[in-house]
Amino acid sequence: MKKILVTGCNGQLGLSLRREFEKECDIEAVYTDYDTLDITDERSVSRMLEDGKFDVVVNCAAYTAVDNAESDSVKAALLNTGAVGILGKAAVKNGAKVIHISTDYVFSGQNFRPYEENDEPYPQGMYGRTKLEGEALLTSFCQNSIIIRTAWLYSEYGKNFVKTMLALAESKPEINVVADQIGTPTYAGDLASAILAVIKSESWKPGIYHYTDEGVASWYDFTKAIMEMTGKQMKVNPIPTSAYPTPAKRPLYSVLSKQKIKNTFGLTIPYWRDSLRKCLNNMDTNQ
Repeated sequence: MKKILVTGCNGQLGLSLRREFEKECDIEAVYTDYDTLDITDERSVSRMLEDGKFDVVVNCAAYTAVDNAESDSVKAALLNTGAVGILGKAAVKNGAKVIHISTDYVFSGQNFRPYEENDEPYPQGMYGRTKLEGEALLTSFCQNSIIIRTAWLYSEYGKNFVKTMLALAESKPEINVVADQIGTPTYAGDLASAILAVIKSESWKPGIYHYTDEGVASWYDFTKAIMEMTGKQMKVNPIPTSAYPTPAKRPLYSVLSKQKIKNTFGLTIPYWRDSLRKCLNNMDTNQ
């Protein structure tokens, strides 16, 4: 029986992990969010890990409001950097391993091929910078950790791009969507399944890994697929990034290579359109 602590349990990934873990008879999980565990409080975290005797800590908690991070840098750093170091130190002290979720925003977004784990990071904004500093802090305190960078997460839960587009389709005849930012839509349920596979793997291999679904798309492509699969009639117009300015600079290219995590843990990763259809079907079923 493995005992797991999940932080950020009420977010997309945390809720998806709960769904996966509840299917497993050999996993006992404790789920926490800001209201039950302040991960920026070193004493609280240390006490939780000491009392809980966890095998693995899965840190899904983060400050993910990319634009707000530019003006709210102190809070972003507390959650994305300081808290990660606190979790790492407490894990080492109490004999736990750590799986930490990071982001494509640690890269510049100027690449011309899928980013590999050893490519030079160069974040373009505060969100990416604080996430990269969190990676470094975790690695320095807890060498027995696994960092998984992901991108473009969506799910049945919470607020996300898919839900936003579906809501807009109910109220707008047309919408403009950026067509020159390229990445991979990633279903949080798939990432949760990958994390479960890592935990259940017979060999724990610390390091940085990338995980997204397979394939490549722009936000425009993603939106078109959502409309097509749901039969919505909203017209989608492609626009350049320059026509949609935001406080934080977005990566123009954030495709991540998944070869390392596939080879190391024997994963088969779904194609993004197949997973989008699965998510949309689940939304229909749950309504």
